[in-house]
Amino acid sequence: MQNQETEEEHLDVLTKSGLKTGISKPRGEVHRDGDYHGAVHVWIYAESTQQLLLQRRASCKDSWADLWDISSAGHISAGDSSLVTARRELEEELGLALPKDAFELIFVFLQECVINDGKYINNEYSDVYLVTTIHPIPLEAFTLQETEVSAVKYISYEEYKRLLAKEDSDYVPYDVDGQYGQLFDILEKRYKENTVARSFTLQKQLSRYAPISLNAELTGLTDSDKEALAFIVKAAAVMDEIFYLQSWYSNPALRDWLKEHAGTSELNRLKWSYYQINGSPWSSLDEDEAFLTTADSAIRLLSKATREVKDWKGLEYRAAFPILKPPGANFYPPDMDKREFEIWKDSLEIDKQKEATDFFSVIKRLSEFSLDSHQSDNKAGSTHDLYIVPYSLEYKSLLAKAADLLHKAGDITSSQSLKRLLHSKADAFLSNDYYDSDIAWMELDSKLDVTIGPYETYEDKLFGYKATFEAYIGIRDEEATAQLKLFGDSLQLLEQNLPMDSAYKSKDVNAAPIRVIQLIYNAGDVKGPQTLAFNLPNDDRIVKDRGTSMVMLKNVSEAKFVRILLPIAAACVATEQQDLVDFESFFTHTICHECCHGIGPHTITLPNGRKSTVRLELQEFYSALEEAKADIVGLWALRFLISQDLLSESLLKSMYVSFLAGCFRSVRFGLEEAHGKGQALQFNWLYEKGAFVLDSEGAISVDFSKIEDAVESLSREILTIQAKGDKEAAGLLLQKYSMITEPLQVALKKLEDVQVPVDVAPAFPIAEEILQ
Repeated sequence: MQNQETEEEHLDVLTKSGLKTGISKPRGEVHRDGDYHGAVHVWIYAESTQQLLLQRRASCKDSWADLWDISSAGHISAGDSSLVTARRELEEELGLALPKDAFELIFVFLQECVINDGKYINNEYSDVYLVTTIHPIPLEAFTLQETEVSAVKYISYEEYKRLLAKEDSDYVPYDVDGQYGQLFDILEKRYKENTVARSFTLQKQLSRYAPISLNAELTGLTDSDKEALAFIVKAAAVMDEIFYLQSWYSNPALRDWLKEHAGTSELNRLKWSYYQINGSPWSSLDEDEAFLTTADSAIRLLSKATREVKDWKGLEYRAAFPILKPPGANFYPPDMDKREFEIWKDSLEIDKQKEATDFFSVIKRLSEFSLDSHQSDNKAGSTHDLYIVPYSLEYKSLLAKAADLLHKAGDITSSQSLKRLLHSKADAFLSNDYYDSDIAWMELDSKLDVTIGPYETYEDKLFGYKATFEAYIGIRDEEATAQLKLFGDSLQLLEQNLPMDSAYKSKDVNAAPIRVIQLIYNAGDVKGPQTLAFNLPNDDRIVKDRGTSMVMLKNVSEAKFVRILLPIAAACVATEQQDLVDFESFFTHTICHECCHGIGPHTITLPNGRKSTVRLELQEFYSALEEAKADIVGLWALRFLISQDLLSESLLKSMYVSFLAGCFRSVRFGLEEAHGKGQALQFNWLYEKGAFVLDSEGAISVDFSKIEDAVESLSREILTIQAKGDKEAAGLLLQKYSMITEPLQVALKKLEDVQVPVDVAPAFPIAEEILQ
């Protein structure tokens, strides 16, 4: 009896909400006791005939014997994962060996039912996958597992839906009006779309971006630097290749397919144009909602996925991507959750824990590796299925190509600091150690300004650990850079005078060196709205020892000012104040915003004496409040510097009105996004205090007699919440003020009516000529 029990398949017991409990039980006991557990459903759909493949369950099955059911399905055994189970079940039951990019997770289905006179309780969470083939697979190509499957057939999805709706006794029942109806809704929407309506929607999404051309004078570069530039641009283009892969594993195939077919119809042209802006099938301005489906994706041919059939070239399928953007992007297995990662991480040695959570590694599955390499699923020596792969290995061929190009550029350039940066960054690509190259980047003093490598972690929405590759290449604007020295030199003075209790003020503020560039190319993780500035590196060791450096993109700021801010001001700002919106004020406040991230509370002492950081204490409220702080304290700081005769009095009124116009620009990014949420908080606070006034025409103006006090009071409120690490107060402040109030609604409606772009989509003539 004992031996028989150990041979029985064990299942992980889940909570009623579908989370792992850490307990596993034999399958028979799970169904006897009605425990919640996991399973997979795999549907095979043929595009050309709009048919689903069904299997007839074997007569020996303990549930739904002899009835027609899903193409393939099975329990997720204890310790196993969803996607690996789906692939394995398909191969075992139907003899179909498919790679992971054939599987699209379309929804999760909870089935709660009791059959077999109450002896079989099924409380099952099923991950439902769709495999999209171009044509039906010949029935003789399948190898059926006799103990599970007695036959297979294709049936039109509409006919199958009708049979389920009338509860035909030959078919396993599913409620087509309930959760399972999603399968049919997805197919209906995907394959019976209105092309004209879809083209109109894409055109509307595209029109939110104003196309701009970014150029810069190369006359200040030496001949050797111009020669080096060609190699640097080509290395930057490799960052695109890596980023596409980091977004999702079938993303490079999707990109190549869309590009290849862009000229075949107006709809395909629009798909490609919008894809180029987002760098993936998910729309940045629409909270990552998919604007493409797997039906738009690449067709791939597998000649040996099944048993051979005479005169059949093999199985053609669509390279799939999920409807919902995966929070872990392609840094983790798509079916890994936070709990699995934490359990595995805690089992590692301290140095390995650090490697698992650092910027420059991906996490993979041993079982997936075994399936892909057709080895036995051997987890010998490991009790866990996850393992670490450094970027230098994961992207080896692409990084080797980029490193070779950077070394060539480093050999040519006449600038010693650029030479050091290029060679050290090339070495880092191959060693996975970026410390020296980040120091070299901070010390860069060259007319040709280069930022390249893995930096930002926004794409990893699961933990925020993993860095995406990006590149920014520009020409240093010496005059603007020299002007900015004032801000760096004034940070300690600003800190001492911040509107908050002196006990919270820092005696030691590090000024971030600021460089202003004219951007000539960007690549990699530069999707959606374009950045105006960035503050790097993110490596805590360097930030602690050396601080950070800031790069401002002046020509991007100018383009946004002309194409977006001026039209916003014309639509929303009171006529008599519109002339006060000027570029100098806009750009100066952008600089001040970035500098003000460096002042105010960071490391804090809590009321109980414990040391902590603002980020750790405020958690999910941190980003929005920090963006609001940098903005509003930036406005306070400009007023303070004017009062000290360090900035011109001529800025005084224009900076407030330019800030008002900027409020509407940022709120349009949406209240899901930190900048948008922080901006709504500021606008509504200043409006409540009477500093912003709505007139009868729906236009808004600044009341100069009230604005200074209102800016100071909000600065004090935010700085004090941060200094105390008061998460509750942060939540309440955002809850009260981060909303679309009536004056904001009026403004946003006006901007929609006159169709002011939300952001810019740059083209880079200099780089394009090099890359041709």
